[in-house]
Amino acid sequence: MDLLKSSTDQLVLRPGDAGYEEELSGFQTGFTLRPDVVFAASSARDVAAAVTYAAERGLPVGVQATGHGLPGDADGGVLITTKRMDGVVVDPETRTVRVQAGVRWGQVVAAAVPHGLAPLNGSAPSVGAVSYTLSGGLGILARQFGYAADHVRSLDVVTADGRPRTVTRADDPDLYGALLGAGHAFGVVTELEMDLVPVPRLYGGALSFDGHAVDPAAVLRAYKKWTESVPEELTSSLSAVACPDIPALPPQLRGRYVVSVRIAHSGADGERLVAPLREIGPALEDSLRDMPYADSHTIHRDPEFPHTYYGDSAVLDHLDVEAGARVMARTGPDAPSMCVLQINHLGGALAKQAPNCVPHRAGRYLLRLLTMDTREAARAVLDPALAEVASWRTGRALNFAFGAGDRTEGLYDAGTHKRLAGLKMRYDPANLFRRNYGDFGVTS
Repeated sequence: MDLLKSSTDQLVLRPGDAGYEEELSGFQTGFTLRPDVVFAASSARDVAAAVTYAAERGLPVGVQATGHGLPGDADGGVLITTKRMDGVVVDPETRTVRVQAGVRWGQVVAAAVPHGLAPLNGSAPSVGAVSYTLSGGLGILARQFGYAADHVRSLDVVTADGRPRTVTRADDPDLYGALLGAGHAFGVVTELEMDLVPVPRLYGGALSFDGHAVDPAAVLRAYKKWTESVPEELTSSLSAVACPDIPALPPQLRGRYVVSVRIAHSGADGERLVAPLREIGPALEDSLRDMPYADSHTIHRDPEFPHTYYGDSAVLDHLDVEAGARVMARTGPDAPSMCVLQINHLGGALAKQAPNCVPHRAGRYLLRLLTMDTREAARAVLDPALAEVASWRTGRALNFAFGAGDRTEGLYDAGTHKRLAGLKMRYDPANLFRRNYGDFGVTS
């Protein structure tokens, strides 16, 4: 263990120190992180000391909260871990919450629901709230409320000069807009304040079909037709996965190719709205029900255990059923690696412009592909599958790049990329934060 001489007493670790390997552990187990120095931050002061240390030595800076969205392998440089920064404060009068950099969505939900409020959280309670929001934040009620980034009121951030700042749209609209949608590419956000919404209960769950008994393409066709008429208060996705035969899964899903429609609806007419889906065929599982918002994590039932995965995404301006069926065939039971396919219905409030850099808002659907394999094996499956929808692909989603840090094209439209490149020269000219999908053509 090596405590660097700085203005703080934070834990600083180097390779070989006791606790170094444990500090690097996170949800993603498929990438190798070997930073020269790890700063285990407990405060914004700690983060400022770490950034100053890196800047003085010209070292790249990475940030890790929970380790879900790592860009990929990384050797050398500085890694700032923020998991100890886990404060959550709800203000029920203003319907806002302040969250520190290491807070997980499950903590925010637990703090908000006693007040009849809900955050704009994603599907997995173990994901870091701040990092997810900085990359856009596609929540379970996103069609009604938009991206989580659209509801941020202020951010506390340490920029490349080591200076802690509080950033609002009114005080610094350029940096505010760059931080929201570009991840940690412009600094290390230590805390943010964002809106909560008055949703104490919702109608949600999953309707799952056996992909061997019901044609997966028929499910996709019915899903597309259904999404063309549902209200903004209903957010949904279709998933397809060849489930392993393991005890962790419900018995009815083990060893089957499961095609599911997952739903979150804040209105009172959920049963009427989902009736067309129940006509698709016999369901393996039907968990659709009215529920308290505290149970919203049960809609998607994302895995809670750390594992290896690699993935990518495609924002689509159109959902072609035939092309989608070919993607399902490439990623289904016959794929060489276990794959998870998900198609999110976009539109609604997600299409509205906001003063941030979350791009591709005209997209109608988002295709997400994930494999439980190494990068090379994954790309052998993902690249041909994504090629099937190339004609309708308008870009990629930063929230779901899943380790594809070697491929930054498509994350932003040309205009947004140009604007971010200009702001990068202003706020991070040495490109310290290039390990966070932050290389906008700036040479270090």
